Amino acid sequence: MSKVEVDQVDPQSGTTLTLGTSGDTVSIPSGVTLANAGTATGFASIAWQSSIVTAATITVESGKGYWLDTSSNAITVTLPAAPAVGDQIILTDYARNWGTNAVTINQNSLKFQGNTSPNPVYDTTGESIDIVYSGSTKGWIPNTDGAVALETPQNYTISFLVVAGGGPGGGATASSTNFGAGGGAGGYRTSSESVSPGGGTVTITVGAGGTGALQVGTNGGDSIITGGGITSLTSTGGGSGAPDGLNANNGGSGGGAGQSYTAGISSPVTSPVQGHAGGLGTSSANYGMGGGGGAGAVGGAGSTTAGGAGGVGVSNSITGSAVFYAGGGGGSIYQSGTVGPGGNGGGGDGSLGAGAAGTDGLGGGGGGSERSGGANNGGDGGNGVVILSMPDASYSGTTTGSPTVATGVSGKTVLTFTGDGSYTA
Repeated sequence: MSKVEVDQVDPQSGTTLTLGTSGDTVSIPSGVTLANAGTATGFASIAWQSSIVTAATITVESGKGYWLDTSSNAITVTLPAAPAVGDQIILTDYARNWGTNAVTINQNSLKFQGNTSPNPVYDTTGESIDIVYSGSTKGWIPNTDGAVALETPQNYTISFLVVAGGGPGGGATASSTNFGAGGGAGGYRTSSESVSPGGGTVTITVGAGGTGALQVGTNGGDSIITGGGITSLTSTGGGSGAPDGLNANNGGSGGGAGQSYTAGISSPVTSPVQGHAGGLGTSSANYGMGGGGGAGAVGGAGSTTAGGAGGVGVSNSITGSAVFYAGGGGGSIYQSGTVGPGGNGGGGDGSLGAGAAGTDGLGGGGGGSERSGGANNGGDGGNGVVILSMPDASYSGTTTGSPTVATGVSGKTVLTFTGDGSYTA
Protein backbone atom coordinates (compact mmCIF):
# COMPACT_ATOMS: atom_id res chain seq x y z
CA MET A 1 0.00 0.00 0.00
CA SER A 2 1.39 3.38 -1.06
CA LYS A 3 1.61 6.25 1.39
CA VAL A 4 1.50 9.96 0.58
CA GLU A 5 2.89 12.39 3.11
CA VAL A 6 1.92 16.04 2.59
CA ASP A 7 0.94 18.96 4.83
CA GLN A 8 -1.95 20.20 2.66
CA VAL A 9 -4.01 18.95 -0.27
CA ASP A 10 -5.61 21.52 -2.56
CA PRO A 11 -7.85 21.00 -5.63
CA GLN A 12 -6.00 21.26 -8.95
CA SER A 13 -8.73 23.58 -10.22
CA GLY A 14 -11.85 25.16 -8.75
CA THR A 15 -12.73 24.91 -5.07
CA THR A 16 -13.99 21.33 -4.71
CA LEU A 17 -11.75 18.56 -3.44
CA THR A 18 -12.98 14.97 -3.88
CA LEU A 19 -11.66 12.02 -1.91
CA GLY A 20 -12.12 8.70 -3.71
CA THR A 21 -14.90 7.74 -6.06
CA SER A 22 -18.43 6.44 -5.55
CA GLY A 23 -18.40 3.16 -3.67
CA ASP A 24 -15.05 3.77 -1.98
CA THR A 25 -14.66 3.76 1.80
CA VAL A 26 -12.52 6.46 3.37
CA SER A 27 -11.24 5.06 6.66
CA ILE A 28 -10.25 7.23 9.62
CA PRO A 29 -7.88 5.23 11.87
CA SER A 30 -8.50 4.92 15.59
CA GLY A 31 -6.98 7.76 17.56
CA VAL A 32 -7.20 10.30 14.75
CA THR A 33 -8.98 13.59 15.54
CA LEU A 34 -10.82 15.51 12.81
CA ALA A 35 -10.84 19.21 13.70
CA ASN A 36 -13.50 21.24 11.90
CA ALA A 37 -12.70 24.95 11.65
CA GLY A 38 -15.18 25.60 8.85
CA THR A 39 -18.65 24.40 7.94
CA ALA A 40 -19.33 20.68 7.71
CA THR A 41 -22.44 19.46 5.88
CA GLY A 42 -23.90 16.02 5.50
CA PHE A 43 -22.73 14.90 8.95
CA ALA A 44 -25.28 13.98 11.63
CA SER A 45 -23.43 15.76 14.39
CA ILE A 46 -24.64 18.42 16.83
CA ALA A 47 -22.57 21.47 17.66
CA TRP A 48 -23.34 22.30 21.27
CA GLN A 49 -23.33 26.01 22.01
CA SER A 50 -21.14 27.19 24.85
CA SER A 51 -23.38 30.11 25.81
CA ILE A 52 -26.27 29.38 28.16
CA VAL A 53 -29.54 30.82 26.83
CA THR A 54 -31.36 32.99 29.37
CA ALA A 55 -33.09 35.51 27.06
CA ALA A 56 -36.86 35.39 26.68
CA THR A 57 -36.56 34.72 22.94
CA ILE A 58 -34.05 32.97 20.69
CA THR A 59 -33.98 31.88 17.07
CA VAL A 60 -32.11 28.57 16.82
CA GLU A 61 -30.16 27.00 13.96
CA SER A 62 -30.15 23.48 12.61
CA GLY A 63 -27.32 21.20 13.67
CA LYS A 64 -26.90 22.84 17.04
CA GLY A 65 -27.65 22.03 20.67
CA TYR A 66 -28.76 24.65 23.16
CA TRP A 67 -28.79 24.84 26.95
CA LEU A 68 -31.94 26.75 28.00
CA ASP A 69 -32.01 28.26 31.50
CA THR A 70 -35.52 29.38 32.49
CA SER A 71 -34.63 30.23 36.09
CA SER A 72 -35.74 33.84 35.63
CA ASN A 73 -38.24 33.72 32.79
CA ALA A 74 -39.95 31.55 30.20
CA ILE A 75 -38.26 31.21 26.81
CA THR A 76 -39.79 31.19 23.32
CA VAL A 77 -37.67 29.32 20.77
CA THR A 78 -38.19 30.17 17.09
CA LEU A 79 -37.28 27.33 14.72
CA PRO A 80 -35.46 27.88 11.39
CA ALA A 81 -37.58 29.29 8.57
CA ALA A 82 -36.23 27.01 5.82
CA PRO A 83 -34.91 23.72 7.26
CA ALA A 84 -33.82 20.77 5.14
CA VAL A 85 -34.91 17.19 5.64
CA GLY A 86 -32.75 15.63 8.33
CA ASP A 87 -31.91 18.90 10.08
CA GLN A 88 -31.66 18.33 13.81
CA ILE A 89 -31.89 20.56 16.89
CA ILE A 90 -31.55 19.67 20.58
CA LEU A 91 -32.83 21.80 23.48
CA THR A 92 -32.08 20.89 27.10
CA ASP A 93 -33.29 22.13 30.49
CA TYR A 94 -30.01 23.54 31.80
CA ALA A 95 -31.14 24.45 35.32
CA ARG A 96 -34.11 22.08 35.72
CA ASN A 97 -36.61 24.94 35.73
CA TRP A 98 -38.86 24.23 32.74
CA GLY A 99 -41.52 23.04 35.17
CA THR A 100 -41.64 26.58 36.59
CA ASN A 101 -40.99 28.65 33.46
CA ALA A 102 -41.88 26.76 30.30
CA VAL A 103 -40.27 26.67 26.86
CA THR A 104 -42.60 27.48 23.95
CA ILE A 105 -41.71 26.47 20.39
CA ASN A 106 -42.53 29.03 17.69
CA GLN A 107 -42.90 26.84 14.59
CA ASN A 108 -42.15 29.73 12.22
CA SER A 109 -45.19 28.82 10.06
CA LEU A 110 -43.97 25.23 9.56
CA LYS A 111 -45.51 22.03 10.91
CA PHE A 112 -44.65 20.32 14.17
CA GLN A 113 -45.88 16.73 14.49
CA GLY A 114 -48.03 17.37 11.42
CA ASN A 115 -49.80 20.47 12.72
CA THR A 116 -49.23 24.20 12.32
CA SER A 117 -50.86 25.02 15.68
CA PRO A 118 -50.92 25.26 18.62
CA ASN A 119 -47.31 26.06 19.45
CA PRO A 120 -45.78 23.23 21.51
CA VAL A 121 -45.13 24.04 25.16
CA TYR A 122 -42.55 22.07 27.15
CA ASP A 123 -43.00 22.38 30.90
CA THR A 124 -41.45 19.27 32.41
CA THR A 125 -38.48 19.75 34.73
CA GLY A 126 -35.26 18.19 33.40
CA GLU A 127 -36.65 17.58 29.93
CA SER A 128 -34.54 17.42 26.74
CA ILE A 129 -35.99 17.90 23.25
CA ASP A 130 -34.37 16.28 20.21
CA ILE A 131 -36.24 17.21 17.03
CA VAL A 132 -35.58 16.39 13.37
CA TYR A 133 -37.15 17.98 10.29
CA SER A 134 -38.96 15.34 8.23
CA GLY A 135 -40.26 17.49 5.38
CA SER A 136 -43.34 19.60 4.69
CA THR A 137 -45.95 16.89 5.39
CA LYS A 138 -45.21 16.35 9.10
CA GLY A 139 -42.55 18.98 9.70
CA TRP A 140 -40.49 18.78 12.89
CA ILE A 141 -40.81 15.46 14.72
CA PRO A 142 -39.36 14.75 18.18
CA ASN A 143 -36.97 11.82 18.50
CA THR A 144 -37.25 12.34 22.24
CA ASP A 145 -39.12 14.82 24.42
CA GLY A 146 -40.01 13.06 27.61
CA ALA A 147 -42.90 10.79 26.68
CA VAL A 148 -42.82 11.88 23.01
CA ALA A 149 -46.30 13.26 23.61
CA LEU A 150 -48.42 15.00 21.00
CA GLU A 151 -47.36 18.56 21.72
CA THR A 152 -49.73 20.07 19.14
CA PRO A 153 -53.09 18.74 20.35
CA GLN A 154 -55.96 19.63 18.02
CA ASN A 155 -59.06 21.10 19.61
CA TYR A 156 -62.36 19.41 18.88
CA THR A 157 -66.01 20.24 19.44
CA ILE A 158 -68.30 18.52 21.93
CA SER A 159 -72.05 19.00 21.62
CA PHE A 160 -74.07 18.80 24.83
CA LEU A 161 -77.73 18.09 25.59
CA VAL A 162 -78.63 18.81 29.23
CA VAL A 163 -82.11 17.89 30.49
CA ALA A 164 -83.07 18.28 34.15
CA GLY A 165 -85.37 16.08 36.20
CA GLY A 166 -89.08 16.62 35.62
CA GLY A 167 -91.41 18.03 38.28
CA PRO A 168 -94.13 15.81 39.81
CA GLY A 169 -97.83 16.21 39.25
CA GLY A 170 -100.09 17.69 41.92
CA GLY A 171 -101.55 15.20 44.40
CA ALA A 172 -105.05 14.63 45.77
CA THR A 173 -106.00 14.10 49.42
CA ALA A 174 -109.05 12.12 50.40
CA SER A 175 -110.84 15.22 51.68
CA SER A 176 -110.21 18.80 50.67
CA THR A 177 -107.80 18.51 47.74
CA ASN A 178 -109.64 16.55 45.08
CA PHE A 179 -107.39 16.76 42.01
CA GLY A 180 -103.98 17.93 40.78
CA ALA A 181 -102.34 19.58 37.79
CA GLY A 182 -99.47 18.28 35.70
CA GLY A 183 -95.83 18.71 36.64
CA GLY A 184 -93.46 20.89 34.62
CA ALA A 185 -90.78 19.26 32.49
CA GLY A 186 -87.13 19.51 33.42
CA GLY A 187 -85.21 22.38 31.87
CA TYR A 188 -83.86 21.66 28.37
CA ARG A 189 -80.60 23.26 27.20
CA THR A 190 -77.96 22.59 24.52
CA SER A 191 -74.48 23.88 23.79
CA SER A 192 -71.33 23.20 21.77
CA GLU A 193 -67.84 23.78 23.12
CA SER A 194 -64.32 23.55 21.70
CA VAL A 195 -62.08 21.51 24.00
CA SER A 196 -58.40 20.61 23.96
CA PRO A 197 -57.12 17.06 24.43
CA GLY A 198 -55.76 16.89 27.94
CA GLY A 199 -57.63 20.10 28.73
CA GLY A 200 -59.39 18.70 31.77
CA THR A 201 -62.43 16.86 33.04
CA VAL A 202 -66.06 17.75 32.37
CA THR A 203 -68.12 16.92 35.45
CA ILE A 204 -71.71 15.84 34.84
CA THR A 205 -74.64 15.98 37.26
CA VAL A 206 -77.95 14.42 36.22
CA GLY A 207 -81.04 15.69 38.00
CA ALA A 208 -83.49 13.19 39.47
CA GLY A 209 -87.20 13.47 38.85
CA GLY A 210 -89.21 15.21 41.58
CA THR A 211 -91.14 13.04 44.01
CA GLY A 212 -94.93 13.25 43.97
CA ALA A 213 -96.87 13.98 47.15
CA LEU A 214 -100.47 14.37 48.29
CA GLN A 215 -100.32 18.08 47.55
CA VAL A 216 -97.23 19.87 46.14
CA GLY A 217 -94.33 17.54 45.50
CA THR A 218 -90.58 18.11 45.29
CA ASN A 219 -89.26 19.88 42.21
CA GLY A 220 -87.01 17.95 39.85
CA GLY A 221 -83.24 18.12 40.32
CA ASP A 222 -80.93 20.27 38.24
CA SER A 223 -78.68 18.77 35.55
CA ILE A 224 -75.27 20.44 35.23
CA ILE A 225 -72.11 20.29 33.13
CA THR A 226 -69.01 22.10 34.38
CA GLY A 227 -65.19 22.01 34.27
CA GLY A 228 -62.82 20.95 31.51
CA GLY A 229 -62.46 24.49 30.23
CA ILE A 230 -66.07 24.66 29.02
CA THR A 231 -68.76 27.19 29.86
CA SER A 232 -70.82 25.73 32.70
CA LEU A 233 -74.44 24.98 31.87
CA THR A 234 -77.33 24.29 34.26
CA SER A 235 -80.78 23.05 33.34
CA THR A 236 -83.24 23.66 36.19
CA GLY A 237 -85.50 20.93 37.54
CA GLY A 238 -89.18 21.04 36.60
CA GLY A 239 -91.71 22.69 38.92
CA SER A 240 -94.30 20.62 40.76
CA GLY A 241 -97.88 20.78 39.61
CA ALA A 242 -100.43 22.15 42.09
CA PRO A 243 -103.38 20.47 43.76
CA ASP A 244 -106.69 22.27 43.90
CA GLY A 245 -106.32 25.26 46.22
CA LEU A 246 -102.57 25.90 45.95
CA ASN A 247 -100.18 27.64 43.57
CA ALA A 248 -97.83 25.61 41.36
CA ASN A 249 -94.05 25.72 41.56
CA ASN A 250 -91.71 27.46 39.15
CA GLY A 251 -88.94 25.43 37.53
CA GLY A 252 -87.23 24.62 34.25
CA SER A 253 -90.80 24.39 33.04
CA GLY A 254 -93.51 25.49 35.44
CA GLY A 255 -96.10 23.22 37.01
CA GLY A 256 -99.77 23.47 36.03
CA ALA A 257 -102.48 24.93 38.29
CA GLY A 258 -106.22 24.96 38.68
CA GLN A 259 -109.12 27.31 39.15
CA SER A 260 -107.87 30.83 39.88
CA TYR A 261 -104.52 29.80 41.31
CA THR A 262 -101.11 30.61 39.83
CA ALA A 263 -99.33 28.30 37.42
CA GLY A 264 -95.56 27.96 37.61
CA ILE A 265 -93.31 29.75 35.17
CA SER A 266 -89.96 28.87 33.61
CA SER A 267 -87.33 30.20 36.03
CA PRO A 268 -84.59 31.30 35.83
CA VAL A 269 -84.98 32.84 32.41
CA THR A 270 -82.37 31.58 29.92
CA SER A 271 -81.59 32.39 26.30
CA PRO A 272 -82.78 30.43 24.47
CA VAL A 273 -85.55 29.50 26.90
CA GLN A 274 -85.17 26.22 28.79
CA GLY A 275 -88.92 25.67 29.22
CA HIS A 276 -92.39 27.17 29.44
CA ALA A 277 -95.08 27.97 31.98
CA GLY A 278 -97.71 25.55 33.18
CA GLY A 279 -101.33 25.80 32.09
CA LEU A 280 -104.27 27.10 34.13
CA GLY A 281 -107.36 25.17 35.08
CA THR A 282 -111.03 26.07 35.08
CA SER A 283 -112.90 27.34 38.10
CA SER A 284 -116.12 25.69 36.94
CA ALA A 285 -117.16 22.07 37.35
CA ASN A 286 -115.69 19.60 36.50
CA TYR A 287 -112.59 21.55 37.41
CA GLY A 288 -110.09 20.41 34.80
CA MET A 289 -106.54 21.12 36.00
CA GLY A 290 -103.77 22.66 33.87
CA GLY A 291 -101.03 20.70 32.17
CA GLY A 292 -97.38 21.17 33.13
CA GLY A 293 -95.18 23.28 30.90
CA GLY A 294 -92.90 21.61 28.37
CA ALA A 295 -89.60 22.56 26.77
CA GLY A 296 -91.41 23.37 23.55
CA ALA A 297 -94.75 24.85 24.66
CA VAL A 298 -96.90 26.15 27.52
CA GLY A 299 -98.98 23.55 29.30
CA GLY A 300 -102.56 23.20 28.09
CA ALA A 301 -105.45 24.81 29.96
CA GLY A 302 -108.00 22.65 31.73
CA SER A 303 -111.69 22.86 30.90
CA THR A 304 -115.00 21.66 32.27
CA THR A 305 -114.61 18.45 30.30
CA ALA A 306 -110.87 17.73 30.29
CA GLY A 307 -107.61 18.25 32.10
CA GLY A 308 -104.99 20.28 30.29
CA ALA A 309 -102.43 18.49 28.12
CA GLY A 310 -98.80 18.65 29.10
CA GLY A 311 -96.70 21.05 27.04
CA VAL A 312 -94.84 19.36 24.20
CA GLY A 313 -91.09 18.79 24.52
CA VAL A 314 -88.35 19.46 21.95
CA SER A 315 -86.99 17.03 19.37
CA ASN A 316 -83.23 16.49 19.30
CA SER A 317 -81.12 14.13 17.14
CA ILE A 318 -77.86 14.15 19.13
CA THR A 319 -78.07 10.36 19.51
CA GLY A 320 -78.49 9.85 15.77
CA SER A 321 -82.28 9.56 15.98
CA ALA A 322 -84.90 12.22 16.58
CA VAL A 323 -86.13 12.00 20.18
CA PHE A 324 -88.48 14.35 22.07
CA TYR A 325 -87.29 15.44 25.51
CA ALA A 326 -88.86 17.38 28.39
CA GLY A 327 -92.61 17.08 27.88
CA GLY A 328 -94.97 18.37 30.61
CA GLY A 329 -97.32 16.21 32.66
CA GLY A 330 -101.06 16.12 31.97
CA GLY A 331 -103.65 17.56 34.37
CA SER A 332 -106.39 15.58 36.07
CA ILE A 333 -110.11 16.40 36.27
CA TYR A 334 -112.59 16.09 39.10
CA GLN A 335 -114.47 12.74 39.17
CA SER A 336 -115.42 12.52 35.51
CA GLY A 337 -114.22 13.77 32.16
CA THR A 338 -111.07 13.33 30.12
CA VAL A 339 -107.69 13.51 31.81
CA GLY A 340 -104.93 15.50 30.17
CA PRO A 341 -102.31 13.52 28.21
CA GLY A 342 -98.63 13.99 28.92
CA GLY A 343 -96.67 16.10 26.47
CA ASN A 344 -94.57 14.38 23.82
CA GLY A 345 -91.17 14.06 25.48
CA GLY A 346 -91.88 11.81 28.44
CA GLY A 347 -94.72 13.68 30.16
CA GLY A 348 -96.91 11.48 32.37
CA ASP A 349 -100.66 11.38 31.79
CA GLY A 350 -103.13 12.87 34.25
CA SER A 351 -105.34 10.35 36.03
CA LEU A 352 -108.62 9.79 37.89
CA GLY A 353 -106.40 7.92 40.34
CA ALA A 354 -102.64 8.24 40.85
CA GLY A 355 -100.94 10.33 38.17
CA ALA A 356 -98.56 8.61 35.76
CA ALA A 357 -94.84 9.18 36.25
CA GLY A 358 -92.77 11.11 33.74
CA THR A 359 -90.32 9.06 31.68
CA ASP A 360 -86.80 8.61 33.07
CA GLY A 361 -84.04 9.78 30.76
CA LEU A 362 -86.36 12.31 29.12
CA GLY A 363 -87.07 14.66 32.02
CA GLY A 364 -90.85 14.48 31.61
CA GLY A 365 -93.23 16.01 34.15
CA GLY A 366 -95.48 13.74 36.22
CA GLY A 367 -99.24 13.56 35.69
CA GLY A 368 -101.77 15.10 38.07
CA SER A 369 -103.80 12.85 40.39
CA GLU A 370 -107.49 12.67 41.41
CA ARG A 371 -108.91 11.37 44.70
CA SER A 372 -111.12 8.60 43.28
CA GLY A 373 -110.63 5.59 45.50
CA GLY A 374 -108.82 7.64 48.12
CA ALA A 375 -105.80 9.90 48.42
CA ASN A 376 -103.27 9.71 45.57
CA ASN A 377 -99.83 11.21 45.15
CA GLY A 378 -99.02 13.13 42.03
CA GLY A 379 -97.00 11.21 39.47
CA ASP A 380 -93.23 11.40 39.95
CA GLY A 381 -91.19 13.42 37.49
CA GLY A 382 -88.88 11.56 35.12
CA ASN A 383 -85.13 11.61 35.69
CA GLY A 384 -83.07 13.88 33.46
CA VAL A 385 -80.23 13.04 31.08
CA VAL A 386 -76.95 14.55 29.85
CA ILE A 387 -75.67 13.56 26.41
CA LEU A 388 -72.28 14.37 24.83
CA SER A 389 -71.38 13.96 21.16
CA MET A 390 -67.87 14.31 19.68
CA PRO A 391 -65.86 13.06 16.68
CA ASP A 392 -64.95 9.36 16.91
CA ALA A 393 -61.27 10.14 16.35
CA SER A 394 -61.21 12.62 19.25
CA TYR A 395 -62.95 10.51 21.91
CA SER A 396 -60.49 9.94 24.76
CA GLY A 397 -62.23 6.90 26.22
CA THR A 398 -61.85 8.26 29.76
CA THR A 399 -65.15 8.43 31.65
CA THR A 400 -66.65 7.78 35.06
CA GLY A 401 -70.21 7.00 35.99
CA SER A 402 -70.74 4.25 33.38
CA PRO A 403 -72.38 6.21 30.56
CA THR A 404 -73.76 4.39 27.55
CA VAL A 405 -71.18 4.76 24.76
CA ALA A 406 -72.22 4.57 21.09
CA THR A 407 -69.57 4.97 18.39
CA GLY A 408 -69.90 5.49 14.65
CA VAL A 409 -73.02 7.66 14.92
CA SER A 410 -72.43 9.56 11.68
CA GLY A 411 -68.76 9.71 12.63
CA LYS A 412 -69.51 10.70 16.23
CA THR A 413 -69.14 9.03 19.62
CA VAL A 414 -72.19 9.64 21.81
CA LEU A 415 -72.07 9.38 25.61
CA THR A 416 -75.42 9.15 27.39
CA PHE A 417 -75.33 9.83 31.14
CA THR A 418 -78.42 8.85 33.12
CA GLY A 419 -76.49 9.32 36.37
CA ASP A 420 -73.62 11.47 37.62
CA GLY A 421 -70.19 11.00 36.04
CA SER A 422 -67.45 12.70 34.05
CA TYR A 423 -65.61 12.81 30.74
CA THR A 424 -61.93 13.71 30.44
CA ALA A 425 -60.91 15.26 27.12
